[in-house]
Amino acid sequence: MAGSGRPDAAQREAARNLELTKRMREVEQAIDARAPESDVEPSLDQIRAVMELLGDPQRTFPVIHVTGTNGKTSTSRIIESILLEMGLRTGRFTSPHLHSMRERIVLSGKPISEDKFVAAYDDVIPFVEIVDAQSAEQGLPRMNYFQTLVAVAYAAFADAPVDVAIVEVGLGGAWDATNVADGQVAVVTPVDLDHMHLLGDTVEEIATEKSGIIKEGALAVSSVQPYEDVLEILRERSVEVGARLAVEGFDFGIRSSELAVGGQQFSMQGLAGEYDELFLPLFGAHQLQNAVTAVAAVEAFVGGGEQRLDPEVLRAGLASAKSPGRLEIVRRSPTVVVDAAHNPAGAMALRRAIEESFNFTRLVGVVAILKDKSATEILEVLEPVLDHVVVTRTTSPRATRPAELGEIATDIFGEDRVSVVEDLPDALDIAAGLADEGGVAGAVLATGSVTTAAEVRMLLGTTDV
Repeated sequence: MAGSGRPDAAQREAARNLELTKRMREVEQAIDARAPESDVEPSLDQIRAVMELLGDPQRTFPVIHVTGTNGKTSTSRIIESILLEMGLRTGRFTSPHLHSMRERIVLSGKPISEDKFVAAYDDVIPFVEIVDAQSAEQGLPRMNYFQTLVAVAYAAFADAPVDVAIVEVGLGGAWDATNVADGQVAVVTPVDLDHMHLLGDTVEEIATEKSGIIKEGALAVSSVQPYEDVLEILRERSVEVGARLAVEGFDFGIRSSELAVGGQQFSMQGLAGEYDELFLPLFGAHQLQNAVTAVAAVEAFVGGGEQRLDPEVLRAGLASAKSPGRLEIVRRSPTVVVDAAHNPAGAMALRRAIEESFNFTRLVGVVAILKDKSATEILEVLEPVLDHVVVTRTTSPRATRPAELGEIATDIFGEDRVSVVEDLPDALDIAAGLADEGGVAGAVLATGSVTTAAEVRMLLGTTDV
């Protein structure tokens, strides 16, 4: 009643939303306060204990498990897009996120809502704390950021419920926290050198770790691998556990492709048939590779690799695929492209995509790289396509100092082609001015880490995922 002093429905709803947002911030802070995902014990004991206390929610839905060095997130998103077009309720777990922790847990194509995230966290955290206490008694650290999010994701997927979860590993495979689930389909994107301090110094050691997601009776799908030894390790693992292995270039692959407005047109041989007149709204040969791998993974899931997909459904699923922060145009005049390349293999895929897909008259790089990454190799790979490079830093505490990055860049590019700028917003402004010297076809490429891509997106007003 007007004038009664009682809040109306709109006011009550606003108060509930405010309280929920406050609670979400508290949950995020609690998770952030845990050890980072790179600080991890090579063991599944803690996450397995939590899952058992929860009743093993990860056993209540089928899983498509995705590992590799580069392309995992894009491949996962393309798989999701096709399955959504088929009418399935999907869960997707990927990392890292660009802007919000909730992006890592996606239900039917949309980041999990604040209320569902908080509810899943509240269900999980008492059991996480029980395992934390047990770990402390044994002199072990408590569960880290990533392990906690995996528990939240699996609980949320079970509660939704989902028809299938597409789960990207965080690091490696065998002892990655996501590996408490058994993938009906195991997907391996190209394996290369990265995270050597955690996964091993050789590509063979890294591939052995990643092959650990291939489980008994699964159908494994592998992209073309840059190293033959990787394929041999995947074959050996598949034989060991009685899994089938399908490999791009042998069992499926691209038949033809050409550039198209806004992406690429292609045809492919799948596991169960040929598919023509497909359109992918993403750039670069590596994204086509991700797409054909994703199609094979979907064939493996829905029909064991023996049932041809409906071509119209497949076309619609591919055409609606998105991969924010991966060779993504976020502004025009001048064109600004962001890419999350953060290792030499990713930088090479980016360079080839720039050479194949764009005709910039002048391309200026905005590059910020984390301390534990191969800055020299990344810059050496990018040098042929950059007319000038502006080195800077993101807000990440792991960011390499611009002065240090500038010294590396100067050795590679020469002093005249390098600018050192302390802050990313200023670096972006300077790069835009330098790009304008190339006229209407001048452009800026912001890369070097996921954080770089995320912060440039945000600075330019793009936060949708």
